[in-house]
Amino acid sequence: MSGTIRAQLADCGGWHLYVVLPDTGGVWPQLVWPAGASAPTLAERDEALAALGYEIVPGAAWQWCETSDTPDDPSATVWLYASVTVRLVAGVAP
Repeated sequence: MSGTIRAQLADCGGWHLYVVLPDTGGVWPQLVWPAGASAPTLAERDEALAALGYEIVPGAAWQWCETSDTPDDPSATVWLYASVTVRLVAGVAP
């Protein structure tokens, strides 16, 4: 796969980092931190992406958002998500 794609980080019972690969049926490279772990640092995210064979595109930055099952309830639990543009590390087979 050439070009750039998105990596996403989601807090869903533990932090999950995955690289969204179109047309693969949802089988994506991923790394999961244990439930209860703090949000992965920038360095930890970079290390995780490298372990999966990807790197952040120069100049790209993580973009964060939140959602809730009940967005009209300000006391509802929110779920945090982040994404960033990544590319396959040169010389690494997809």
